[in-house]
Amino acid sequence: MADPELLDEPALFDKIVNLSKRRGFVFQSAEIYGGFRSAYDYGPLGVLLLRNVKDAWWRSMVQHRHDVVGLDASILSPPQVWEASGHLANFSDPLVDCTNCNARHRQDKLTDPETCPSCGTSGHLTEARQFNLMFKTHAGPMADSTAEVYLRPETAQGIFTNFANVLQTSRKKPPFGIAQIGKSFRNEITPGNFVFRTREFEQMEMEFFVPPDEAGHWFNYWCDQRLDWYLDLGIPQADIRLRPHGTDELSHYSSGTSDLEYRFPWGWDELEGIADRGDFDLSVHAAHSGERLEYFDQANNRHYVPHVIEPAAGATRAAMAFLMAAYQTETVNDSTRTVLRLDARLAPYKVAVLPLSNKDTLTSTAQEVFEIVKLRWMADYDQTQSIGKRYARQDEIGTPCCVTVDFDSLEDRAVTVRERDTREQQRVSIDQLEGFLAARLD
Repeated sequence: MADPELLDEPALFDKIVNLSKRRGFVFQSAEIYGGFRSAYDYGPLGVLLLRNVKDAWWRSMVQHRHDVVGLDASILSPPQVWEASGHLANFSDPLVDCTNCNARHRQDKLTDPETCPSCGTSGHLTEARQFNLMFKTHAGPMADSTAEVYLRPETAQGIFTNFANVLQTSRKKPPFGIAQIGKSFRNEITPGNFVFRTREFEQMEMEFFVPPDEAGHWFNYWCDQRLDWYLDLGIPQADIRLRPHGTDELSHYSSGTSDLEYRFPWGWDELEGIADRGDFDLSVHAAHSGERLEYFDQANNRHYVPHVIEPAAGATRAAMAFLMAAYQTETVNDSTRTVLRLDARLAPYKVAVLPLSNKDTLTSTAQEVFEIVKLRWMADYDQTQSIGKRYARQDEIGTPCCVTVDFDSLEDRAVTVRERDTREQQRVSIDQLEGFLAARLD
């Protein structure tokens, strides 16, 4: 049976990294050239898992709501945006160097601010200096200061600078939100823990604009909503928590922030932050741009700058957490079975079609079955190795249902459906297969 202590094993991290490479979830970027530190490529299964995480977030935050709309803002931005937001002046981490081993560290992440974690010596760390995390490049043919632009370190500012455009074209009124999924870039001093902290990553952010006197209510609302999203998709209650920030942690503009943290093998760490940002963002962009970023409340005959509640999640971090939460081993017939018990909405492949033999006599029927399922779900087709090994592979990559086409299928027009979690098998008519699978996958 499944090992309930697996999440406590230090080896879980290594098992996930090994599985990711071996089964095609995540590869080291530029591996044939020795690898590019802190950069990863998502393989055939990883790109599907990540897409499913983002789709699940979008359905929850946009599709299933009438008060949130979407946006896809530019990755490149002019310096004025980041000057107004405070990123050019304040978006930095304290950097220290070890004069003994030349390692660099974020001072605020050190357990002992006097000891280098790389070489273990004390008294060799330099004074901290602020290191700006922004990536700067140039737009146009001249690489001078007039052509400087920045890769965005977060997706939020594109939402704030488009507030007036969206307000006018969507005909929404507060409370309403603008959601965005996209790449962000931060020149992290100490990237690590596989895909958890990288210099290029993907965010899922939503800015929810509310009347000032309703900010407290909506902050609590979104804390509850976002916690429920992770629980609904399979994160165990015991492995996720909502941690309010202390007063010493709050940003200067925030009246309240809580982090959703997951119990990773190295300890509790952030999946998502929910923040009450007040009216800071719209106010500073209005001041710097000269544009009015406010809402006119006709019912009360007043203008006001909406306050903002921001749930900001990492798509890559969420995918990693779902992988770790789903990873289990169990003993079956004196052998160890590895299974990813991913929620069907997140599983890379929903269905695998497996002809019992690779003989041509089964190919036509197996392809017919594959044509049925592939139109509705992401499906795999595999006809090599023994059926037991193919079942094991599909269990390990999280496929909820396997459909086996055997020689009896040629006579009775039925297939065998095997369920991942229970390993139970059921004979189903090909004519009824789509409905049978829909009841389990949709």
